[in-house]
Amino acid sequence: MSTRSLCAALCGVVLALTAAADTGVERARLSPAEIASLGKGGAGPGTSGVAGIRTTVLFGDPTRSGPYTIEIRVPPHTRIAAHTHRDRRSAVVVSGSWYFGYGTALSDDRLKLLPAGGFYTEPAGDAHFAITRDESAVVYITGEGPTDTHFTKVH
Repeated sequence: MSTRSLCAALCGVVLALTAAADTGVERARLSPAEIASLGKGGAGPGTSGVAGIRTTVLFGDPTRSGPYTIEIRVPPHTRIAAHTHRDRRSAVVVSGSWYFGYGTALSDDRLKLLPAGGFYTEPAGDAHFAITRDESAVVYITGEGPTDTHFTKVH
């Protein structure tokens, strides 16, 4: 992915944050090195909770009211079952290959490859799922907290 394409994708995240913030007072500027130095946790609030996923809060607090952005680092060969979130979210694939789909059960025929620079939305309450194959993926997700995760029940 070219630097120009990555910048354009990340600008989408910034625009979403700007639109979500009422006051415009909160500011964040993070270089890749600064992001790398932030604390990494397991699958945190607003993520699937799948083992191996590393989460970094880049902006805000996904457990509280207000805008937030999280980074998820998903290792190869990870499957995230169908689930929903209470908040409306948007996401940008920063690196790797991310296979994303909509529906109440993970279905390989509903997955779409989103390479670095790809964008998708997670409407509130709309079930979705994702996988990685041989390559890991890094995804930035922006929403309006508080967020949560509820896995769909397959009958």
